[in-house]
Amino acid sequence: MRRLAHVTALAALAVVLLAPTADARVRHYWIAAVPVNWDIMPTGRDPITGQTFTKDQTVMQAVVYKRMTANWEKFWPNKANQVGDNDGIPGPLIRARVGDTLKIHFRNMDTVRNHRHSMHFHGVKYRFGSDGAWIPGVSGPGSNVAPGRAFTYTLDAKRGSRGVWPYHDHAENMHESLDGGLYGSMSILGKHEKRADRENVVFFSTHRGFMTINGRAFPRNTPTPKAKIGNVVQWNVLALGSDHHTFHLHGHRWKFAGEWVDVRTIGPAESFRFRIKEDVTGTWFYHCHVEAHMAAGMQGFYEVSGRARRAL
Repeated sequence: MRRLAHVTALAALAVVLLAPTADARVRHYWIAAVPVNWDIMPTGRDPITGQTFTKDQTVMQAVVYKRMTANWEKFWPNKANQVGDNDGIPGPLIRARVGDTLKIHFRNMDTVRNHRHSMHFHGVKYRFGSDGAWIPGVSGPGSNVAPGRAFTYTLDAKRGSRGVWPYHDHAENMHESLDGGLYGSMSILGKHEKRADRENVVFFSTHRGFMTINGRAFPRNTPTPKAKIGNVVQWNVLALGSDHHTFHLHGHRWKFAGEWVDVRTIGPAESFRFRIKEDVTGTWFYHCHVEAHMAAGMQGFYEVSGRARRAL
């Protein structure tokens, strides 16, 4: 009887150790690669210098990631006041929490270029079949998805996955795809980490000779994030391409490596995040502090207004 009780206790302990935590989830995202005509500068103007540009200069044929409802039935709505939601460039912000499993259902809907595409993810664990990187003679079907075809990537958000990470096309036309905007970001919270009141995505890249933030150049074209006094705001900063950048947010500081900073350097495929609690109103400037990059479009505004009213 004692031996039976001992075995039963060990079995019960194994169930506890192997069972997922109560807040762990399997999260499903349905995402497609979709062709669009993308305008890098919808206003056609740099409001700082007054310089104007033509649509021939600012509009490009792009293929972007778009979030869709289950089985790719229709496009997920894009929230106008949310930066990095389902804008196109960057692709939809994929959210998860440490302990979650992600099922990313991808369909290639590129009917313009008819190129093969994929999704490659940084920061998470996966089996080789979900790597999404095309290696001739080695990689599987998820690395080079033909137009009209689909593939599901399975990702695990482990303890070391906490943070913000890029994802991007890594198929045979990878470089052309990145130039055309086929990239996005993932935000992974700690197991018990509280979500910020607002979350902003700043993705540095280059398109058609412009230095861009989220595929746009110059203020009032680049995102204008908004917040209110008292909000906890998380900034997710990422970069792709061949350049190094220095992110700077006027009037704000944050902790990095135990020190207060207001500028931080970021290289290709690197990413970082920080949080601030808003305590002063204003229309603040944010930009890359590499002067040539800022002059070529890598700048924007951030608006902080009065404290939000409480519901009566």
